[in-house]
Amino acid sequence: MFLVMGITGKVGGATAAHLLAQGKKVRALVRDRVKAASWLDQGVELVDGNWNDPAAIVRALEGVDGAFVMLPAVWAPSPEFKEAKGVIANYVEALTKVRVQRVVALSSMGANRTSGLGMITALSLLEQGFCDLTLPIAYVRAGGFFENFLYGLHVARGGALPVYYNPTNRKSTMVATNDIGAEVATLLSGPAWSGHRVIELGSMVSADEVAAQLGEVMQLDVKAFAVPRAEWPAAFEQFGIPKGQTGPAEAVFEAVNAGWMDLGVEGTEHVVGTTSLRDVFSAARKAATA
Repeated sequence: MFLVMGITGKVGGATAAHLLAQGKKVRALVRDRVKAASWLDQGVELVDGNWNDPAAIVRALEGVDGAFVMLPAVWAPSPEFKEAKGVIANYVEALTKVRVQRVVALSSMGANRTSGLGMITALSLLEQGFCDLTLPIAYVRAGGFFENFLYGLHVARGGALPVYYNPTNRKSTMVATNDIGAEVATLLSGPAWSGHRVIELGSMVSADEVAAQLGEVMQLDVKAFAVPRAEWPAAFEQFGIPKGQTGPAEAVFEAVNAGWMDLGVEGTEHVVGTTSLRDVFSAARKAATA
């Protein structure tokens, strides 16, 4: 039995799907059983609760062979990242009370740094918060999600894909969420290890390459163009981030453009994803027209 946190999200869902495909039993901690009903239909054991409740996390961990943990995405975190720190403390408390055979934690490229990361600071704090735990832990430092470009299927019909990557021909680490789920499932169910390990997951891809593969799927000539830096705050506000609180999201792309998300951090392992951008765009387009 394996615990999967965030099962109603993309990465948690992909992890659960891969584990179920392997014939493994899956448990999930869920806040909303209605939202997770499809997983119940697939045989997933649901435990009521959320990551803000350490007692619920303990209940979810009891009797499992391994656990996949992650942090909720907070686009406008408090300056001291109290949201992430609270969840991390709950995980540490629970993992101290219930010892499992292994833990896989979703992290991010750049989490080896401790400042200048914006939202990714939460994942740096996660790795720091787990450093004193003595159980086997694997941190999966994933690249930017290919799925973050799915907006292109709608906005690039005129042939232009707005991005926050500048220059657009500079490569940074990216990966499909399906490949994250596959790697997490492999780590949970595969050979045992001792101590803590870090896996960089993804390949180096440029925004120009994203636009080209999007264009192939849409059968258009699509070009990436960098949104001017001065326009970032207004653009992020359109995504729902409150006015004046877009700084952490902006800082993520500043870090990417500074080269902080590149592969090759000393002491890490590297896994290349097998799902292409074309696969992601094609599947989303097919689903939209089904």
